[in-house]
Amino acid sequence: MQRILLFLYRIRAFLLFVLLESIAIWLIVSNNSQQGAVFFNSANQYSGRILQTQRNVLDYFSLTSVNKALVDQNAALLAELEHYRQPVDSMFIPVDATMMATFEFKGAKVINNSINLAQNFITINKGAKHGIKEGMGVFNEEGVVGRVKGVTQHFASVISLLHTELLISSKIESSEVFGSTKWDGKDPKKAKLLYVPRHVELKVGDRVVTSGYNVIFPEGIPIGKIIEVGAGTETNYLDVTIELATDFTRISYVYLVENFVEEELEILEDLN
Repeated sequence: MQRILLFLYRIRAFLLFVLLESIAIWLIVSNNSQQGAVFFNSANQYSGRILQTQRNVLDYFSLTSVNKALVDQNAALLAELEHYRQPVDSMFIPVDATMMATFEFKGAKVINNSINLAQNFITINKGAKHGIKEGMGVFNEEGVVGRVKGVTQHFASVISLLHTELLISSKIESSEVFGSTKWDGKDPKKAKLLYVPRHVELKVGDRVVTSGYNVIFPEGIPIGKIIEVGAGTETNYLDVTIELATDFTRISYVYLVENFVEEELEILEDLN
């Protein structure tokens, strides 16, 4: 122990230099958005490769549950395909080509995921090289996961739904009442449905899905179900708690959705 202390004493000048350099870098990154973005993207690029290797090892032991989720999803898609199969005595009605070309979906693998912070992030193994862009919506076979925040060449970081600053435009499926889903930073299995007027009659068990009123997600992607309704502290809105559809403790694969008309819609809305 004495030798260790002696060694640290001898290199005290170097240690002081490293400490001051670290503080200086932290101050630059924290107070300058351009340098902060460069630092974030560079760190994400290098850490992404390490996290991917780590995730590959962990995923080997969870192949059973992943395969089960994929099988269940394929079964649901086959059922949906059967539902839309044209009966013999029916007439074919063409779908608007504009509607068909609105969204595109891409798949990615989760290589890092946090759930214990107030502002949680997810890292995926796809980046700009694969067509991933900032702002894309992210979901899996269970429901909404988050939104893409930063992108490097081969990786991307996602703002998790378990993030106290992320709002998801939502609606109650049965009544078409609109609101916004936001995590309150407490239970990773629950969130709040905000801005629901006090006069609205809600039922425990009502499904909450994406509203389709923004350019991030298509309409109808599951978010959760209502488990508790209170009067709330504000005069105009109810205090609604929902159980999230997505289990953030076992996310393995996600889908990313891109809205091709996002820029056009934003320009139109800016004119109003």
